[in-house]
Order: sequence, then C-alpha cells, then structure tokens
Amino acid sequence: MKGFILALRKARNEDSVVTLLTRNERRVYYRFFGARHSILQFGHLIDFEVEGEDSSFLPRLRGLSHIGFPWLFEPNRLLLWHNFVALFEPHLKEASTIDSFYYTLLLEAAQKWDKQNPKRLICESYLKLLSHEGRLHQVDSCYICETPIYKEVALMQAFIPAHPACLYATTLPTTKIVAFFETQSTAHLEDHEVEYLFTLVMRGF
Repeated sequence: MKGFILALRKARNEDSVVTLLTRNERRVYYRFFGARHSILQFGHLIDFEVEGEDSSFLPRLRGLSHIGFPWLFEPNRLLLWHNFVALFEPHLKEASTIDSFYYTLLLEAAQKWDKQNPKRLICESYLKLLSHEGRLHQVDSCYICETPIYKEVALMQAFIPAHPACLYATTLPTTKIVAFFETQSTAHLEDHEVEYLFTLVMRGF
C-alpha cells in the first residue's frame, strides 16, 4: 500500500503516530520507534504494510520504504511541497473514506514538481480541487454585492470572485481569471499574478 504522510506526532518514547493519505483513505497508524526512521518524514510518499487492523489499538505500520522524487534535495521546492501538503490534513480531517482524486492530485503534482514552477502547480492543483468539490464559482457576478463583474476582478479565499472595490484587494484582469478557470492552467498568467493566487491558496482549502 502507498500513501503520503500528512501528519506526524510523537508518542511515548520514540514511537510515532502517522496520518497517511492513501488512494482511498485518510488513516492514522502507529509506528514503534518511528522517530528513528528517516523514511517517516512529513510529505514523504511511502510504501508500507499494516498489521493489527482488528486490534482495539491503532493499526501499526511495518515494512516501510520511501518512494523518492528528484526534487527532495532542493530546499525551496521541498519547503513549498511541505506548505502544499500541510493544507490537506485539516481539509480531510473529518473524512475516513475518500475517493482517489486527492491522492492522485498529490501524486501528479509530485511527479511534476521538479519540471514546473511549484507555485503554479499549487494554484492549478487547487483549482482542480475546487472544481472536483463543486466549489468553483463562475466569474460573472460579485459574491459580496451580487452585481456583474466586468473588466477587473478580485478573488477571495477559495478563488471566490468579487469586485476589487468590494474586497479592497489586488485587481486582476477578468479575462485572465476566466481563462485560468476554464483551462486550469497558469501559462498565461504573470508571475506576480500567480504569487497573488498562491497566497490565497495558502490561507487554506
């Protein structure tokens, strides 16, 4: 079984409690002497086996191996990866059974992380998540005053559109945001525009 490590916390002695996102679940596991294992690092993709599923205690991880990516030794890319992965734990906290979308989203991003700008990947991935969850708003009217949006738009958390005057926020060309929503690509956006979108994503899913 494979999964991304969404959270780690110390238990007694050198044991660890590990939250993993697998293809269809968000599960919490116990690992004896987990603090001694370099494989157990936040954000890592691991292959593992489970024992004690029928126990009253947490199921236990065993047979761990790390599935690496070439960018893991690039500090800036790794920091952005950690920032991105950290958003998934609170978002999926109440769920136990999860469809494969979230695991696939992380896996596809990880596979592109050294080939593309990570901030652009984060913005594109988040847009896919909003669309998958049915939370992506059309850029036609302001969420605050409910009147039409024309040449310029501002975005709230979750990329909710509003008039710049209503939101007192950074102004973006409406045509660019419409294209971003339709294509799920940041290719036509300037770096400063991507930076603004990135700050919105970092507020939380």
